[in-house]
Amino acid sequence: MYKSAALLPLRPILLVGLAALLVLAPEASADLISPESGPSKNANDIDTLFKITLYIGIVIFLLVETTLIYSLIKFRARRQGAEAAQIRGNTPLEISWTIGAALILVMLATVTFVYLPGIKDPPASRASAIEAAEGSDYATINQKEPPGGNALEISVNAQQYIWRYDYEDSKDQLFSFHTLYAPVNTTVTLKIYSSDVVHSWWVPKLGGKADAVPGHTNETWFRADEEGTYEGTCAELCGEGHADMRTRVVVLPADEYEAWAEQQASDIKEAQDGLAEQREEREAADEDAGEVTPAQEKKTHKEEKNPPPPPGEEEGG
Repeated sequence: MYKSAALLPLRPILLVGLAALLVLAPEASADLISPESGPSKNANDIDTLFKITLYIGIVIFLLVETTLIYSLIKFRARRQGAEAAQIRGNTPLEISWTIGAALILVMLATVTFVYLPGIKDPPASRASAIEAAEGSDYATINQKEPPGGNALEISVNAQQYIWRYDYEDSKDQLFSFHTLYAPVNTTVTLKIYSSDVVHSWWVPKLGGKADAVPGHTNETWFRADEEGTYEGTCAELCGEGHADMRTRVVVLPADEYEAWAEQQASDIKEAQDGLAEQREEREAADEDAGEVTPAQEKKTHKEEKNPPPPPGEEEGG
């Protein structure tokens, strides 16, 4: 108790010091009470829409609280003062604030619908280095196809506790875990789904969250106009390893992206060829040792499941 009482005078100083640190550290105070803005237009539109709503709410809050405090002080009860008048209802005033509130809601709805298409629908790419994605379906959440057809389509598979990215437009098999690579100035559309439980893909500087749901595909998009690395995470509690289910998006110049994609596809093919070679060597060694190989076991299981017909009952016999 003594220690707690001794610390009481220090609390205002500590609060002021903490506020000063936030002010003096722009990175810490940036987007402190609003969504993060970043190099993608949808993230900036979300941030702008949030701030418009916030500022209008602050003005209304200050107006209401100022009127309330003024009334409490101005018309407070005084000793030997006159008895306060009992006023019940004021029709003009009530109509006025009802209309005022309705106008504010209409204004907010109008601003929201102005910004909503830019948040939901992907724009055209600014780069021409990536081949056009043809025949893509963007209807899962009514997301329109990017104009110009110059977009990069990536399937995002969530599973406890890792992200897998499959690059659908690649001629060779191309995928990566944990880190998504994308070229700068290119619209990237994401098809997001889950293999087990509900997850949520979220890279704050590149836009809003998108849930990964088993048996369902959600879609979102981003177009990073600046190179860099953008950190993200799973925003839906998905199990004991949820805190470690992080991700990042690395935005590269178009030529560096193509070099990465070529190298990654080559490494994947080399690993697959090496694995196939090891499997063949293992099966050959098992045959030499007289052991049943997986291929032989599979063939035997198939014959047991579908035995041949008795002699004389063959088809056409």
